[in-house]
Amino acid sequence: MLSERVHTYGQWLKSKHGERVHKIALDVGFTCPNRDGSKGMGGCTFCNNASFSPNGRDRQTAAPLAEQFESGRRGIDRCTRAKKYLAYFQAYTNTYGAVAELKRQYDQALAMDGVIGLSIGTRPDCVPDAVLDLLSDYRQRGLEIILELGLQSAFDATLDRVNRGHGIKEYIHSCQAARKRGIPVCTHLIVGLPGEDARHCMESLNIVLDIGTDGLKLHPLHVVKHTLLAKQWRQGEYAPLTREDYIGIAADLIERTPWDIVYHRITGTAPADLLLAPAWCSQKWPVINALDTELRRRNSRQGDSHTDGKPQ
Repeated sequence: MLSERVHTYGQWLKSKHGERVHKIALDVGFTCPNRDGSKGMGGCTFCNNASFSPNGRDRQTAAPLAEQFESGRRGIDRCTRAKKYLAYFQAYTNTYGAVAELKRQYDQALAMDGVIGLSIGTRPDCVPDAVLDLLSDYRQRGLEIILELGLQSAFDATLDRVNRGHGIKEYIHSCQAARKRGIPVCTHLIVGLPGEDARHCMESLNIVLDIGTDGLKLHPLHVVKHTLLAKQWRQGEYAPLTREDYIGIAADLIERTPWDIVYHRITGTAPADLLLAPAWCSQKWPVINALDTELRRRNSRQGDSHTDGKPQ
């Protein structure tokens, strides 16, 4: 069982709340400064938000928030019958807008039956103090709040290469400002970015650990339709990782991570109708099971190669 070797978010939530808690992904129509012209146009080279929006749908046809929530709730009820939820503002940059509008959307989600908090996905350069103060206020009311910062890499050269539109400096500022207010941070890292190898991934993790974080998400970079990365892949300018390489790198990163840091995700997928490569990114459970098998083969677990991070 993976949770015996990795400190997973699902188990952490269950331990804290005494029952299963599930995220329900929402797309409420926010945009991104790397698309609307304030930072750039076209977004990151790998980004097609339909690949991780609820049900992979186009944002032009996204349902109202209440309808999205109900659809997600029904799906969870069929699988696990969980009755507590986190409203997951996932698509695009969910702190990018007027604070009053953000609060309206957040409050609407919090009013849904069974919602105990928010998970807010955003960019490190879009987290002003006013938004952090709002999230801090929710925390002080006893709500579960997590700020998910999409760093992807700690190397500015890589971030420039994928047209990210921010650097490590913005991440450091937002991460520290959030945690100073008591807002937990989950940091996203992508494995397999153009120009990077396993050494870059390990150094990015080391930098993130030195700065301080509360959670991590690992994603293998996959190529999806309608992106610049897809063009680069077709022209032979980018080659995705094999599943075996990803498993090896992810296992190394997990071993390096102290046990008190929570892994929210250890792989990522894209819908089959959008995914171009690698094919193994179409399903998550074979990857999760393979990573569990690799950790068992090594007889290791999270924190085993971190001097301070041995599990109790």
